[in-house]
Amino acid sequence: MPKHATRNVMATSFALAGALALSLTGGAAHATAPPEYVALGDSYSAGSGVLPVDPTNLLCLRSTANYPHVIAARTGARLKDVTCGAAQTKDFTASQYPGVAPQVDALSAETDLVTLTIGGNDNGTFINAITACGTAGVLTGGKGNPCEKAYGTSFTDQIETNTYPALKNALRAVRAKAPNARVAVLGYPWITPAAADPSCFVKLPVAAGDVPYLRAIQTHLNAAVERASKETGATYVDFSRVSEGHDACKAAGTRWIEPLLFGGSLVPVHPNALGERRMAEHTMSVLGLG
Repeated sequence: MPKHATRNVMATSFALAGALALSLTGGAAHATAPPEYVALGDSYSAGSGVLPVDPTNLLCLRSTANYPHVIAARTGARLKDVTCGAAQTKDFTASQYPGVAPQVDALSAETDLVTLTIGGNDNGTFINAITACGTAGVLTGGKGNPCEKAYGTSFTDQIETNTYPALKNALRAVRAKAPNARVAVLGYPWITPAAADPSCFVKLPVAAGDVPYLRAIQTHLNAAVERASKETGATYVDFSRVSEGHDACKAAGTRWIEPLLFGGSLVPVHPNALGERRMAEHTMSVLGLG
């Protein structure tokens, strides 16, 4: 047989073999559908205070630059974002506002990925602690630990008694509605430094001795979130190391969390755009996405 004829037969054979393989496996014949991603959670998930604001639900003060949108953009996932500012664990299974469905209603057996931050608003932990310690700090001119003296273990007691079991119930509800999903629960990035920074008092007016007190409350909350996550089969995304040095006392461009006063966000003591991006990137790293 001539050489050119041999080459034609071999080429035809390879083409037929390839076509047969595709017909049997479906590989490359059909594009893989992007994963279905549902974002749940409170204002740290919603990116409240970060522009631009999602106009579809102004009550929730949700940003289109929040960490769920960053993750979806970088992974190609189909995002359903039902995050909502001020959400508590109870709002996973009950309506937070008129016309706002319980968050778990967005989930289904088709959901592939779920992310969330939740727990900080239960018992008013964040707002009450920041407000109480900020007020006490102003009254003492930043000296001593007036907030700790006044409130003692009350905040951590509430976390342990109320928030922790509520977290487990909320995560069980997520699992029941999305049995096939990978669930990632994000901890809260540091709001305060480990020790008092005198230069920060004008932005975060907390007495020197109450800075580690607030940090301890947040540590306890994150530990409760981590325990509830592990006990319900979710992945906990820990920010205790990566957010160190990016607290509300740091300069703009370094901080992930905006200060109480003289910050650049409409919603103080919340992540800025940089913080939302870094939360997305660390979550993707932990989950092996992107």
